[in-house]
Amino acid sequence: MREPKYENVGSTEPDKAGVGDVGPMIAQKKVWMMNTGRSQTWLSAFVVALVVTLGFGLAGQALAAQPTPWQMGMQPAASPVAEQINSLHNLLLWIITAITLFVLALLIYVMVRFNARANPVPSKVTHNALLEVAWTVIPILILVVIAIPSFKLLYFEAEIPPVDLTVKVTGHQWYWSYEYPDNGGFAFDSYMVKAEDLKEGQVKLLSTDNPLVVPVGKVVRIVTTATDVIHAFYIPSFGVNVNATPGRLNEVWFKATAPGTYFGQCAKICGFDHAYMPIEIKVLSAEEFDAWSQGAKKQFGANDTKSSTHLAALTTDTTR
Repeated sequence: MREPKYENVGSTEPDKAGVGDVGPMIAQKKVWMMNTGRSQTWLSAFVVALVVTLGFGLAGQALAAQPTPWQMGMQPAASPVAEQINSLHNLLLWIITAITLFVLALLIYVMVRFNARANPVPSKVTHNALLEVAWTVIPILILVVIAIPSFKLLYFEAEIPPVDLTVKVTGHQWYWSYEYPDNGGFAFDSYMVKAEDLKEGQVKLLSTDNPLVVPVGKVVRIVTTATDVIHAFYIPSFGVNVNATPGRLNEVWFKATAPGTYFGQCAKICGFDHAYMPIEIKVLSAEEFDAWSQGAKKQFGANDTKSSTHLAALTTDTTR
């Protein structure tokens, strides 16, 4: 009687019942179960990672003041300009998603319908009037849909409403100076708080020793310039991003809709310590701002009010 042959997988000995082919079958089943287990493990890990990512993303959207790890989307808007920017962004996201899915569907259809096996004799059609008109008119209509809210947003950003407060912002390597010509002309410098000096509630690389302070619900005009190189005053939650250029005055506006602390950074690569030039803005109620303003006059002193106010007033003519 010939001895049964066994594969290398599983047991090389027959079972007690004398059925020689059961061992390889059991071994193959074990291998299949192990592979299935690995697949389930990878799937579980992917689901967990997706849930964690979405959780961090939603948590990031709940905090308007600063960016958060694994944040998805823009920081929640804290001014009318930022609200319109986010609205336009969401519109463009839907449009680009629809275009991408449409192109993907076309590619799949072409690969399935016109491959060499399904279509061995290709057609020799070179023109189709309907298609040519469609792929010309449809993109034009899409651009019109995008252009209308874009132009409205640009106008809304550029047209400054009646101003309640003017702040002159000067960029230096690598800190900011703030001057309040409408509140006595006092001015102060704002430096990043070093990591070893951080206090409770302060944010690493974003908190400053002297933040910019503005009242809530008031139109604030920011006049920017610089003393050395080009900087950029960028506050995501307010939808503000304006260059600070030596020898020039630029202006932008915002109206904070909620009290709190908001952060930004210089958005131009301005030298060695560019990454350590944060912007911190504290938005207070009108009463709190008036009290802070009175204290700031005593703390920082008053500058030449006439020259500062005159400099700020020039912006309306020189930047348009």
